[in-house]
Parts: sequence; C-alpha cells; structure tokens
Amino acid sequence: MTYFAPNLNKNKHCFFGRQGGVSTGKYAGLNINVNSGDAPQNIRRNYEIICQKFSLTPQNLFRLNQGVSADAVFITEPSFQQITADGVVTDKENIILSLSTADCAPVLLCDEKAHIIGAAHAGWRGAYKGIIENTVKLMISKGAKAHNIKAAIGPCILQPSLEMGAEVYEMFMEQSQENQKYFAPSNNKDHYLLDLETYVYDKLIKQGLENISASHQDTYTRKEEYFSFRRETHEGTINRPKDFATELSTIVL
Repeated sequence: MTYFAPNLNKNKHCFFGRQGGVSTGKYAGLNINVNSGDAPQNIRRNYEIICQKFSLTPQNLFRLNQGVSADAVFITEPSFQQITADGVVTDKENIILSLSTADCAPVLLCDEKAHIIGAAHAGWRGAYKGIIENTVKLMISKGAKAHNIKAAIGPCILQPSLEMGAEVYEMFMEQSQENQKYFAPSNNKDHYLLDLETYVYDKLIKQGLENISASHQDTYTRKEEYFSFRRETHEGTINRPKDFATELSTIVL
C-alpha cells in the first residue's frame, strides 16, 4: 500500500509500499533496489510509476547513496546515488527527495513557510549516530524554523519485530540511561526489543519540532504491503548481499 502522513500535504509526499509496481517473484510489486536481482527494466518502470504521482519523471528524482551514517547534505539539483549520506535537504522545486528502506524508519520533513523540505534515513544505527538531529539542523541553517517543521515517520519495523543483542542495548545505555525506555525484554536470553519509531519520534521532539506523526505500521509483519529486509533474512530468501527488495519514500516542494 501507499501511506500518506496526516500532517503532510498529500499531493507533495508519499511513503510507497510494495503494491502498485511491475516487479515479480520475490521482488513482486514496487521494488526500486537497483542492487537487487530484479530485472532492470522493472525497476526503471517502478521509478516511472513513482514519479508520475508528482507529474514528474525519474530525471527529477534525487536518490542518496545511503548507509548508516549521520551525514546530511543540502542539494540543488537531482542526482541518482552520486552523493553518499543519509539525510538530504533542499529548497528547490520539482526535485523529488527520496529514501530507500526495507525496515528502517523513513522521515520526511517540511517547513512550508520557509519553502524547505528534508528527508532522513533513520535505521537504528543512523538514528543512534544523529541523522535526525543533523538533518533538522541543516534545515534550520537554511532558514527553516523548528516550530514550523512538520515531520512524518513512515512505515518501519516496530518494536515487537526488532530484536537486538545485548551489545546494542549496552551501546544505547552508554549513550544515555534514558534510552532504557526504548527497550523491552525479549523471549530470548540476552536479547531486547527496540522501539525504533518512538526513539526517532522523541529525537524530533528534542529538536524543537511540535508537529510530528508516526505511521505505527510494521513493515516486518505486513508482508503484502511492505518489503522487509529482516523478514527476508529470517525466511532465507536473500541469496547474496543487497539482493532484497526496497520501497521508496518521497517528498517534493
């Protein structure tokens, strides 16, 4: 399915799920991962379908070369995986900012008054390192005001599905004892369940944002609607690194 955040302009953003594309097999749906084993012509068509939502073309698309960093960049023209970062900000019209995810939390941001938009790829590693803070701060440095920024957290893996080892729990505790509230006990010894969505939500609040929404939709459990790297890992369907389907989250001025 596609998810629209209630606090963002429906004509200017979309969290695309897996439905509506032309890919088949284990990539069935709207897969946009060029590193997967999906047919290149299917991926190209899926990008065209996505861009048509905004009456634009793939030439208007900006795609990061994502990782697990806290790096955010300001851009003024489209490009496709030429810039390595996990957050992006622009004040230019007709550029579709996009994030590729398959469990990580996609965060879309907009200050309509300042005419500035942003997007942050918030997996647990990136969120831990500060990608939310750095993307918001970059927007503010370009003229946005924290109290005017609307933020939406799209579908991502939710706490019941996100089991972590003790080493991750200890990392978060070293960062702040307040992080205890984002973990729940797992049925497996020395493992914990991380509430990534709330962790990201609270980081947005700490940056002074007041208008925030979260989808509360679990990519892991909703197989017909969303792709999930962790689900595919557990199902044993990933045959080589990066060979899994991903979906796209988008925002435009």
